Amino acid sequence: MTPSRILLVEDDENDVFLMERALTKAKLAQPMHVAVNGREALDYLSGSGRFGDRSAHPLPNCVFLGLKLPYVHGFEVLEWMRNQSLLGNISVFVLTSSPEDRDRERAMQLGATEYLLKPPTPEMLQQVFTKHPHCGGRLN
Repeated sequence: MTPSRILLVEDDENDVFLMERALTKAKLAQPMHVAVNGREALDYLSGSGRFGDRSAHPLPNCVFLGLKLPYVHGFEVLEWMRNQSLLGNISVFVLTSSPEDRDRERAMQLGATEYLLKPPTPEMLQQVFTKHPHCGGRLN
């Protein structure tokens, strides 16, 4: 199985489609796992339950994290991640529809790598992977 380099935490299937489309149009070859809520993201990142096999569900190089998620809010996921020593080097890009300065400030205080507004575009993703090559972005 190809390792997931991106974990997209997003509950809206339209936004998942837009991310997949932007990656394709940007010609970025990126295996991606989608967590559909905050609880699933925590399970994936901690290797709990059905995500216990790290060969099938490896840690991602970067996370694109929505904020308004069911069960566990995106800010809680981000805060939890930054308190886990094994996850400290994973880049977290908050990807949200909220242009609110207070949300941006809180995300950055909690350790977000960048704060990005939806929808993702091919240009946005190319800039992210150029600026953060450790995320594994590579052209098809």
